[in-house]
Amino acid sequence: QERFVESGGGLVHPGGSLRLSCTASGFTWNEWHIGWFRRDAGKGREWSTGVAFINTEDGTTHYVDSVKGRFTISRDNDRRTVYLEMNDLKSEDTANYFCAAVRARRWRVSLLHRVPATEFDFFGQGTQVTVSS
Repeated sequence: QERFVESGGGLVHPGGSLRLSCTASGFTWNEWHIGWFRRDAGKGREWSTGVAFINTEDGTTHYVDSVKGRFTISRDNDRRTVYLEMNDLKSEDTANYFCAAVRARRWRVSLLHRVPATEFDFFGQGTQVTVSS
């Protein structure tokens, strides 16, 4: 069964950094795009926003404007893990972050910011990031 486990969230001051991890199991690794989404605590996936995406086979990435230059998505194929390095964090980055996968043949990675999380195939439970002084 497909499964993601996220980790790395926490409380950080504005301007600080965190690295989130999303480790996958139960599916063929190189057939998917994986995205990081965020949502307010307690909200359903339909209220989430995708912020960064990566193709697991070739590493092509895509970011939404609000995180460009601050967040970096990367992957480790041997560990079946996708990372989200978040720098210069702001209070508006506070959210529950979760990863999700969609089959690469359905979309170009550069279009994934238009695809709602509900169109992705499976998801993790999320990890909370709180940016506060």
